[in-house]
Amino acid sequence: MSRVLDPLRAFVAKDAQADRVVPPSGFTAQLTVFAAGAMAFLVVFALALSLAAGRLAERWGAELGRSATIRITATEDQQGAQTEAALAILATTRGVAQARALSDEEQAALLAPWFGNGLALDALPVPQLIEVIETAEGMDATGLRLRLAAEVPGAVLDDHSRWRAPLVQAADRLRTLGAVSILLIAAVTAAMVTLAANAALAANAQVIAVLRLVGATDAYIANAFIRRFTLRTLLGAGGGMVLGMLAVLLMPSGGDETASFLTGLGLRGWHWLLPLLIPPLAAGVAFLATRRAARRTLEGLS
Repeated sequence: MSRVLDPLRAFVAKDAQADRVVPPSGFTAQLTVFAAGAMAFLVVFALALSLAAGRLAERWGAELGRSATIRITATEDQQGAQTEAALAILATTRGVAQARALSDEEQAALLAPWFGNGLALDALPVPQLIEVIETAEGMDATGLRLRLAAEVPGAVLDDHSRWRAPLVQAADRLRTLGAVSILLIAAVTAAMVTLAANAALAANAQVIAVLRLVGATDAYIANAFIRRFTLRTLLGAGGGMVLGMLAVLLMPSGGDETASFLTGLGLRGWHWLLPLLIPPLAAGVAFLATRRAARRTLEGLS
């Protein structure tokens, strides 16, 4: 534990003389700040993607899991009677909270994306649809299918399980992809900071040799590089986080008619607090990466 806490205490205790070991400008400074800002910006979007995919999976699982559809295909003179018979069966079926036949306007609205508005349903052999909402405990789909087959030959029950599972699985995979992306971004950040720290250490090899001659320890020298690169990463990640949150905030939220996965990528509620963790976590990654790079480089210069 002391091997971790001692460098951390040295980092917190600011030493102006040690800070002068690392040049305040140069390409390593711009590289570190830019890389940290760009990675933080991407993390905000990966986080929004992962959270949106999680919300989508939960919504699809909850809403589609409690709904079903009965499709009645019959001649025009029999369709009304079969619809009434199906509704009577549903009224006595355990686990059914609500059942209603969709109106012609509602069915036309469902077909509008394919056939356009103003569709005349009497011009097409459109089946009658019945919307079924289940209770929390659910219904016996197999038993209901048997009753419908015996009493309403033209009725077909669709409990959405055939296409609900792939949708929920796809949303879960998107959530996993977002989490993996965050881990990869953290790894890339560590690699970029390591490269920048190695370049700064190599460029200051003569300065390090002089500091050793006057009695400076390797821990003292390493702390100067650790502090400078950690603060650069913290600054860059903070700026990238702010820009990422602004970009997410400006994304369209969508309404009832346009709501979809792409218009629901924004953060919701307390999720807006999660991006605030990005700068300190990025600084922690930079601290560990620079500490390791400094240790290896100083050992190589011995």
